[in-house]
Amino acid sequence: MANKLKLMLAGLFIVAGLAGFYLLGDKPLVVRILLVLGGVIAAGVMAWFTPTGRQFAGFSGEAVDEAKKVVWPTRKEAMQTTGIVFVFVVLMALFIFGVDTLLATIVKSLTSRGA
Repeated sequence: MANKLKLMLAGLFIVAGLAGFYLLGDKPLVVRILLVLGGVIAAGVMAWFTPTGRQFAGFSGEAVDEAKKVVWPTRKEAMQTTGIVFVFVVLMALFIFGVDTLLATIVKSLTSRGA
C-alpha cells in the first residue's frame, strides 16, 4: 500500500510541475521549464523508493543498452530509402486518383447525373 501511495505522489509531482508550467504563463520560460524538470526529478526520486520504480529504472537502462547496439543507416542509405518512399507515395496517390475518377464516372453514368 505504501508503494502505491509513493507512486501516486510521484504522479502528483509530475502533474504539479505541468500545472505550474501552464498556470505561471506570465513568468519567464526558464522558470516554467525548471518547474516541469523539478516535478519530473522529484517524481523519479520518489519512484526510486518503490520496487516498481526500480524495475522501471532497470528496464530503462536495458533499453538504452539495446539502443546502443542498433546499426543506424548511413546518409546514402537514408536518402535512398526516402527517395523510394517518396516515389511509392506519388505512385499510390496517382493510382488512388485514377480509381476514384473511374468510380466517380461509373456512378455518374449509372445515376444519369453526367453532363
